[in-house]
Amino acid sequence: MTLTRPALDPELRELLAGMALMSQLSAEVLVHLRQIPSTPVDTFLADRHVDRREVTVPAQDGTPLPLSVFTPAHPDRTDGAPCIYWMHGGGMLMGDRFSQIDIPLEWLEEFGAVVVTVDYRLAPEATGTALVDDCYQGLLWIAEHAVELGIDPTRIVVAGASAGGGLAAGVTLLARDLGTPAIAAQMLVCPMLDHRNTTTSSRQYSGEPCVWTREMNAFAWHAVLGDLTDDEVSAYVSPAVADDLSGLPTTYIDTGSAEVFRDEDTDYATRIWAAGGQAELHVWAGGFHGFDALYPQAKISATARRTRTDWLARTLQPHTRSREAL
Repeated sequence: MTLTRPALDPELRELLAGMALMSQLSAEVLVHLRQIPSTPVDTFLADRHVDRREVTVPAQDGTPLPLSVFTPAHPDRTDGAPCIYWMHGGGMLMGDRFSQIDIPLEWLEEFGAVVVTVDYRLAPEATGTALVDDCYQGLLWIAEHAVELGIDPTRIVVAGASAGGGLAAGVTLLARDLGTPAIAAQMLVCPMLDHRNTTTSSRQYSGEPCVWTREMNAFAWHAVLGDLTDDEVSAYVSPAVADDLSGLPTTYIDTGSAEVFRDEDTDYATRIWAAGGQAELHVWAGGFHGFDALYPQAKISATARRTRTDWLARTLQPHTRSREAL
């Protein structure tokens, strides 16, 4: 039985009406979805003064992992810039390092930040901790090349959307437990945090087509985890199962009231507070999964994106000044 769902934001509802939605994923559908080209990155760079550099770093097994580094073409600062390390969404099944790249590129413009994004390997070809380990290797490379990149190693922000938000949370837990590198903050945008898929919001978004359903979520997690039991799942892959959320950097989490990840995201923030940490949580009324990435022109999307930027401005103070203040 499908539970009653929170109403969508009226503007988002109209925009979503023209979008083809699914309720299920399969191996055949995934092959088709992977063939759909993503928006070319040059589209996002066209009106920005940005230098782009491509590098590769080795995964733990030696597989080369592509990283893209975006730097302001004419930096106006002599001190180290903040760095945004971006992990893309796509259910850990789809997407590439340029997916949702317009989000962190806004922070490049706003703060003069260096943006680094990683092409972690995808499930089902990569499984278990391989995906989060790939992301962690990228973080190590950033920290090791801080001087070369012109960044302040004390102001590295780990960020991601959806599956990328979950991987960002996993990378942050891994860096905490290994004691390096230092992370100033984590930005988790509608993050995919819990493989158990049992929350009220998960059950609300089951059975009927929407942007991301409980059934699609289950397919994605099975692709990553296979038949592992709950006791065998690493908290670095499914951060919601972590026993200890203490010692994490300041955290921003946002989600929509009308999406499958709502409850696992709000619970994660609550547990950070319970462990004595600092988190800022926003639940956007009527927002569906990934609403601000799909429809950035909507009023609620613009508000959500500006609120994240304002939080980053406060978090990165006193060194970072917005472009408006320069």
